[in-house]
Amino acid sequence: MERYQKFRKEFPRFYYHGYRTEENELVYKITFDFEIEGLSSFAPTWTFPKCTEQGKTWDNDPLFQKMVFSLGMVELASYWKLTCSPQVIVEAGNLSGDQILWWKDLYFNGLGEFFYINQIKEADPADFMEIICRGKDAIETVSSSGVKGRPAAVSGAENGVLVPIGGGKDSAVTLELLRSAGVPIYAYIINPRGATVHTTEAAGLDADHVISVKRTLDKRMLELNGKGYLNGHTPFSALVAFSSIMAARMAGLSYVALSNESSANESTVKGSTVNHQYSKSFKFEEDFHRYEMEYLSGSAYYFSMLRPLSEFQIARYFASQKQYHAIFRSCNAGSKTDSWCGHCPKCLFVYLILSPFLTETETEKIFGRNMLEDRELKPLLEQLTGIQEEKPFECVGSRDEINTAIILTIDRMEAEGKKLPMLLEYYKGMGLYDQYKPMGDRFSSYFDSQNLVPAPWEELVKKSCTKEA
Repeated sequence: MERYQKFRKEFPRFYYHGYRTEENELVYKITFDFEIEGLSSFAPTWTFPKCTEQGKTWDNDPLFQKMVFSLGMVELASYWKLTCSPQVIVEAGNLSGDQILWWKDLYFNGLGEFFYINQIKEADPADFMEIICRGKDAIETVSSSGVKGRPAAVSGAENGVLVPIGGGKDSAVTLELLRSAGVPIYAYIINPRGATVHTTEAAGLDADHVISVKRTLDKRMLELNGKGYLNGHTPFSALVAFSSIMAARMAGLSYVALSNESSANESTVKGSTVNHQYSKSFKFEEDFHRYEMEYLSGSAYYFSMLRPLSEFQIARYFASQKQYHAIFRSCNAGSKTDSWCGHCPKCLFVYLILSPFLTETETEKIFGRNMLEDRELKPLLEQLTGIQEEKPFECVGSRDEINTAIILTIDRMEAEGKKLPMLLEYYKGMGLYDQYKPMGDRFSSYFDSQNLVPAPWEELVKKSCTKEA
């Protein structure tokens, strides 16, 4: 891409100068210091609430300071992508050779959609970025023998488990599963909005069990986006990962339970590694787990409670949790107004995946209209089901499970003698119905053993969310 090469030549150096902190009895605020040499400086912030009864000074906690530095390493991607400067000069801390390779792998894969959408074919994993460290304090490495797998027990869970809340169905399912396990739950929210707050209320969590942090973007970055500098998707879930273990440490919690499912591993573009959900994938989860154990030893155990499951199973479980149906939201287009737009890929996906488990009236009530009667959504249906090579660049389920959900919905409606809505009639003529119908329901009994769920909770997930084929 011409702009990519132009900006790299014009702005060859990006700096992570450092960060400053402000700490009082109530909050811990971090202001990062980034710079694209010759273009602009940037000062994004994060503000964490403090547990006042602890009276601890986090500036004096060596592990916490390593976490702050690491959070900055993730945050810088949002600003680096403006010019994709070939050199990233890190002055805020130091990194070993292995760490540099780890961060380059995260940036390249986490920005895979960004490169693809911007048609940047020149980006190569070896030389798209050179990380040069000038910091004095290196993050100490723990021997690899200290890297542990899935725990056989859940010692320390009696203090509570931190659950990041996005406002959608997945985190609601994690909340309910952990509630059934009888452990105290703390919700973790970045920049609270209606759906995230209402989710904690529906789960019965009081204010003392909700940890809300504030993240602000530097307005200069948004201005440069408007002027034609490069823009696109960054690995937000990696920010969730590093910031959540910070919140867990401040709250004295030993576990962080994400809500990323097995379906997140599927690439968005067929035949490629481009994945909108890369930092929700099991590869990233394993990589982050290893990074924690080796370089942030003593931090909370990070895992995804729903990793063994498909979106299909999550939808079935969620369909029975009626207390969330009126308040959950997953639509990015409607996030500012806390609504379902009813016209985007995410809305159509959620509508389809819930349809086998809810009545037509129930799904219409959630979304405010019958999306399956909207002929303008045909292209999105083709993307979601695999007729087109690319899935939508959204957090949606796998092609196979979407097709399975549609088949089950069609079969149920026809068995009830109901007229199929327009999109389902269209689907029956696409050839996919005849292809998937003989396969039956392959997902109710699905269970992915490649996960990091602690053994007792893995058994709970299996018992609660899987059915015999």
